[in-house]
Amino acid sequence: MSLRLFAAIAIPDEVVDRLAPLMRGVGGAKWRPPENLHLTLRFFGEVTEPIADEIDTALSTVADATAPFDLTLKTAGSFGGADPHTLYIGAAENMALNKLAADCERAARRAGMSAEKRGFTPHVTLAYLSGASLDRVQAFVSRLGLFAAPPFRVERFGLYSSWTRKSAPSLYRLEAEYPLLG
Repeated sequence: MSLRLFAAIAIPDEVVDRLAPLMRGVGGAKWRPPENLHLTLRFFGEVTEPIADEIDTALSTVADATAPFDLTLKTAGSFGGADPHTLYIGAAENMALNKLAADCERAARRAGMSAEKRGFTPHVTLAYLSGASLDRVQAFVSRLGLFAAPPFRVERFGLYSSWTRKSAPSLYRLEAEYPLLG
């Protein structure tokens, strides 16, 4: 059996409550349900259970060596250039977050996975787009250019499984949680 896994930071309810009202105004947007909002540290993809166990062990080691830190979500953006496919809220520059993501990448490599080809762009996906007007996407990004949520304390991260569904958003399940102890 295989699992579709990713490591992520859960977004606290009080921050989700600030993000939810922003999710409007772009035709063709498939807005993420509030319970699906997270900041991905590393997407592992489909892995077998033995590889999942190796990832779990490696992520435990990462958490043991990582101290809690504060994180601020701010400013909107989109991926896809002239043909946008994703709307997101970014994260303020944060060395501790970047190190945690790099450590999750190293954990994946120790488990025998290939290196991630894309650079780490810390963000919370708000919507996937299908046929969205570039003007509406640019207006959304412009409207939220100065957005900043209050900082929150990151004291843990999780290993999640993702279950795709045909006519509903993916279902995410927390498989393991890693308190930051460093």
